[in-house]
Amino acid sequence: MEYAALGSSELTVSRICLGMMSFGDTPAREWQLREDAAEPIVRRAVDAGITFFDTADSYAGGTGEEITGRLLSRLFARREDYVLATKVYFPTGPGPEDRGLSRRHIMAAIDASLTRLGTDYVDLYQIHRYDLDVPVEETMAALDDVVGSGKARYIGASSMYAWQFAKAQYAARAAGGPGFVSMQSHYNLVYREEEREMLPLCADQGVGVIPYSPLARGLLAGNRTRTGARRTLRAASDPLADTRFDAHAETDFDVVDALTEVAAAHSVPPARIALAWLLAQPTVTAPIIGATKPHHVDDAVASVSLRLPSEHTTRLTAPYRPHPVIGHT
Repeated sequence: MEYAALGSSELTVSRICLGMMSFGDTPAREWQLREDAAEPIVRRAVDAGITFFDTADSYAGGTGEEITGRLLSRLFARREDYVLATKVYFPTGPGPEDRGLSRRHIMAAIDASLTRLGTDYVDLYQIHRYDLDVPVEETMAALDDVVGSGKARYIGASSMYAWQFAKAQYAARAAGGPGFVSMQSHYNLVYREEEREMLPLCADQGVGVIPYSPLARGLLAGNRTRTGARRTLRAASDPLADTRFDAHAETDFDVVDALTEVAAAHSVPPARIALAWLLAQPTVTAPIIGATKPHHVDDAVASVSLRLPSEHTTRLTAPYRPHPVIGHT
């Protein structure tokens, strides 16, 4: 495993982050694993040197955080040995105050997350989306207080327009508070729209990029075919993937075909090549991978040391065609 600083922060993270959305005791999706099935996956990641873990208060009705906290406390000797990230924004209850980025909700949400996680602090507290209904100054002041209280070490953001991210950063710094040290972007070989504005902004501002959906919800790992076959349980029960990629099926599968060819040339699974390409992008610190089988972890870890020659990088990127911007709502 390799390690790197997360943006301009003092957090050192493994170059693969294990996303914990795959786990929950009240599964919202058929492919999510309960704690007993999740433990061998997380143990394999820890044994391979992964020290960076990402969850959210909305995953699996809050049980995603509970499982994350219990597993990490069992698998690590000390809290200081891993970097824990969670997120706030999406609904965690039926009421109007159980969501969003108001001061009231952020203050309640961080305490609830810490209780579920069984820890006194998170290393990275992220806003899951941008809240158009709350003044950004209120949100950033509340996050400043979360950091000031010691409940979070740093703050990060996820999936928004570059102008929104810049506005939030300005609001934080104008008030003398901490800005975001990370951006969790939707970024992979079949969705590269973040390269237009967000990634250059992050590079300029010293913000670490931790892409989610690095395998395009399994598309880049071969879970779907051009003819419409669904090869995995997730592919057969993931409506979000249908809305994100089916509209560009032909061009997306041109990228998948190129990926398959490059993977064959290296004699490795396509997932390794897709992650190796992402890791080679200068703004990317650590892709967030989902894993429900041991080989998902193995492929991700192996990708860290895989270097692609320029002709293979060109082959991977040449078929790409622009997409509508998605994922910010």
